[in-house]
Amino acid sequence: MFDFDQYLGFLAFLTILTIGFWLMIFLLTFVIPYWIFGAAIERMKEKREEKKAKREALTA
Repeated sequence: MFDFDQYLGFLAFLTILTIGFWLMIFLLTFVIPYWIFGAAIERMKEKREEKKAKREALTA
């Protein structure tokens, strides 16, 4: 059915496909949500600090 070279190519293809699949699963379920929520939390902290600085500037 397969020559040895074709068999090695098929194994390489399956390996790359499997690695790509699990990499996408990892990125979509962990890395991207971590990045988005981390950025949102940092932005909320910055806004809170801006409001605090504005309040202190008005009272000083």
